[in-house]
Amino acid sequence: MNDYIAVDIGASSGRLILGRINNQKKLVLEEIHRFINGFTKENGHDRWAIDQLIHEIFIGLEKAKRMGVNKAKVGIDTWAVDYVLVGMDGRKLQNPISYRDQRTRHAIEELTGDLSKEYIYKKTGIQFLELNTLYQLYKENKEDLKKTDRIMMIPDYIGYVLTGNAVAEVTNASTTQMLNLREGLFDKDLLAKVNVYPEQFPRLAESGSVLGAIRHKWRLEYDLPDCEVITVATHDTASAVVGTPGEGDDWAFLSSGTWSLLGKELNVPENGAEAFKENYTNEWGAYGTYRFLKNIMGLWIVQSIRREQDNKYSFAEMAAQAEQVEPFQQFININDDRFSNPKSMIDEIQAYCEETHQTVPQTTGELVAAAYCNLALFYANELEKLGKIVGQPIKVLHIVGGGSNVDFLNQLTSTLSGITVKAGPSEATAVGNLAVQMISSGDLSDLVEARKLINQSFEIKAYTPQDNQYPDVLAKYQAFIQGR
Repeated sequence: MNDYIAVDIGASSGRLILGRINNQKKLVLEEIHRFINGFTKENGHDRWAIDQLIHEIFIGLEKAKRMGVNKAKVGIDTWAVDYVLVGMDGRKLQNPISYRDQRTRHAIEELTGDLSKEYIYKKTGIQFLELNTLYQLYKENKEDLKKTDRIMMIPDYIGYVLTGNAVAEVTNASTTQMLNLREGLFDKDLLAKVNVYPEQFPRLAESGSVLGAIRHKWRLEYDLPDCEVITVATHDTASAVVGTPGEGDDWAFLSSGTWSLLGKELNVPENGAEAFKENYTNEWGAYGTYRFLKNIMGLWIVQSIRREQDNKYSFAEMAAQAEQVEPFQQFININDDRFSNPKSMIDEIQAYCEETHQTVPQTTGELVAAAYCNLALFYANELEKLGKIVGQPIKVLHIVGGGSNVDFLNQLTSTLSGITVKAGPSEATAVGNLAVQMISSGDLSDLVEARKLINQSFEIKAYTPQDNQYPDVLAKYQAFIQGR
């Protein structure tokens, strides 16, 4: 069996995970290296330190070599929508701007003044979020675009630096809101609207294709294993869905981390009127699938509360405090743009509750309870909508990612939605990254076999609906949201 290394980088941290199939036919993970990520203000914008991220990858690969890994496959996944502008000399023009930067405020309204939302959605099937690449490029510095030879999504750029080979992997490229569902290519009309050209993007590549070996110059500078880079499902959510141990066709997924991505894996996109109305997206998945899902603000809210309190409590301690609070004391539309990147998340939550004449949370437990209760309400509401749009009730919700460890939230979600919740693996993104590498290399035959391996390798915890002490709370929440 081969050694496989998943490079998994999120908005707040990154890590390198070694994956092997042991003699008991189970996938075994070992963390090699972990590092911090985050954006900082630079030249007037929130930017990612992309060179530092690449340096951390090399540090991790050197650690793998010292652990005895002399040869390995490597896959890279990161967050979506952000990109690097690469000049004619093959180098980045500047550090990439974060999707949480404020430059795209009102960009949707401006761009859709000429091209209607219905027109764009029919073409792309992608939800309308101001952070989408389409609106970032719409607000991009025009002089920088003139200097640009290639536009590369974050994981594609990292792969390019490592190997010298450039592709646009489809699971991440689809999040740009610029791929045409019917043609399977970047849409020329949309590109023209934001002053870029199809030739500025690398060729599209499917998940599981071989990118190439790490460049010789890096092996001279660092003590690295002999590595071949596989283009995995480079959008971290796409990898997380691959790493979700679903069976049959009556399950939905919830990738629960900084963002919550709730949806269903489809073989055919759904971009009809109801999907458009509810702002569901059809992101391309691995192996010809589509991730039909809804973006939800997610654990970013709790992470922000913790950060504002100087990381005084662990997430487990915060959840324990939340459980001691009477639930559902306020309704909050946690997907409101005001919670995207406020100066103070605590102040923003409190201001929202004051404006809506509701109980204002004060303590850590009250703030976290407000976040988790409203996340569970949002999940339950969207699961109901999702089943109606796809024409099939959802019977099981698989929660993967870091949020799968929050028992309080998982149980609330099961009770409010009235369905079984299965939680785990928490490392689904890295697991999905590794699974695509293993399929590409022939150690696994296909996605079905990969999910069977995942199911037998990790503890999957089940939650069933409890007697609901708050039978009307979901209906009241729905009325509140509609009234807002």
